[in-house]
Amino acid sequence: MIDTDLKQRVKVCGIFFLQVYKVMTGTMLSLFLPQNCGDKMCTLTENYENSEVYHSIVFYWNCLSALTFFCYYMIELRREEWCVKYLDIDNDIPDNSLKEIIVKEKSLDQKMDRLNKYYYNTLCLNCGVYFVNIMLTVKMIKDSYYNNSTLSCFVSFVLLVMMKLYNSFVVAHQSVKNDKMMSAYMSEFVSYNVLDEDYVKEKYNGNKNNRLEDITDVEDKEFSDVCEEEKEKEEVKVEEIIPIVK
Repeated sequence: MIDTDLKQRVKVCGIFFLQVYKVMTGTMLSLFLPQNCGDKMCTLTENYENSEVYHSIVFYWNCLSALTFFCYYMIELRREEWCVKYLDIDNDIPDNSLKEIIVKEKSLDQKMDRLNKYYYNTLCLNCGVYFVNIMLTVKMIKDSYYNNSTLSCFVSFVLLVMMKLYNSFVVAHQSVKNDKMMSAYMSEFVSYNVLDEDYVKEKYNGNKNNRLEDITDVEDKEFSDVCEEEKEKEEVKVEEIIPIVK
């Protein structure tokens, strides 16, 4: 049987390599965006060899942004590896119970706090650099706009990176704020296990409790009432038939 830690490591590595592509295209915008070269679209080589001053500035800032992403990913991967090695996931206990357990292991508790702070601070720095990267690229697009594909590629590349940054920021912020260890890679599907509160209130006359057993009790009562009504109707029919038979 495959070890659970090995499965988690393989999953993290797979997701990481998938993200490398979108991060590279989303940071090195001066290379991958379609740009105007006279009457045709510039090739990747022409974008790289473009010696125009502003284009060079954007390219070097792209490289800085890619470097900050690399540092941020290294800390993120180091953090995930530490989690896989020293922590585990148990769906039978609350998500916020780790702090009560890990305080008994002082060295692990301190290491967890340091990793969360490094991760959060590096991520904030990375977000700042990437924001400047976007602003510089907007000016470059204005100067070397080719066609609609330039704008569509820019929006697509940036949105992919922004989604990653947003998800990571939620993980980092919650981990630091609530003193917990959320994974940036491990996720699970949500299972709906109760009825919607608004639906219950509308159907069951303001009863806010939507536990299954309570709803079942209400439905059983309604069913019993219907059965009683049917029984009474049957008794009435029998009473009407008896005189006729006599």
